[in-house]
Amino acid sequence: MAHQRKEQPAAVKFYLILYNSVQFLGWFYIFIQFVMHVFLEGKPTTELWDRVGLATYYFQVLTIAEFFHALFRLVPSNPLITLLQVFGRCMVVVAAIEGTPEGKVSPGLPIALFCWSLMETIRYSYYVLHLALTKVPFFMTWLRYTIFIPLYPTGFIGELLCFYWAQSHFRETDKWSLSMPNRFNFTFSFYYFAWIMSIGYLPMFPQMYLHMFGQRRKILAGEKQKAK
Repeated sequence: MAHQRKEQPAAVKFYLILYNSVQFLGWFYIFIQFVMHVFLEGKPTTELWDRVGLATYYFQVLTIAEFFHALFRLVPSNPLITLLQVFGRCMVVVAAIEGTPEGKVSPGLPIALFCWSLMETIRYSYYVLHLALTKVPFFMTWLRYTIFIPLYPTGFIGELLCFYWAQSHFRETDKWSLSMPNRFNFTFSFYYFAWIMSIGYLPMFPQMYLHMFGQRRKILAGEKQKAK
């Protein structure tokens, strides 16, 4: 969901405020639990998914709605870019982490969770303010379009580590794979599919990252122009 100010029907606006508020509360809860688990209580990161896994799973799957928000023009986001971002993250959460014992103890998990929860807390809180207020404080806009600079690539590294730790489970168990013979006369290897997705996402990352920088320049320039 991108920056928006176009006036919308009251029902659509109410729905978007509700959706973004729910997501904000969910990711803020995950962030607080992460801070308590790792920094305040000093518990092992291998136990982190037991604490926040269920919440992370459901709030991440819920982001599938954002593709339809873009598709039906409830927001001015690009549907294809939104789909790629949502699908990539869901693959990590649903398949690599929740779907394997190895993903839950990957060293990439705490890295990814920290970046996701902090970035999403800021992103969704910004969207709520943007929808509810006539003007969002400049600091909040600046934070929304700046925090991704360190967190997006760091979170991406965490995601790749989660996939790398999980791939052995797919290879050894043939989980979600389909072997011949079968009534569909079709074979499918989720192990190779996961590798293709991981490798295929690498050249897409710079494009998405640069797209976000483009959004940042446009939005912050607009805010400075308004201030003048």
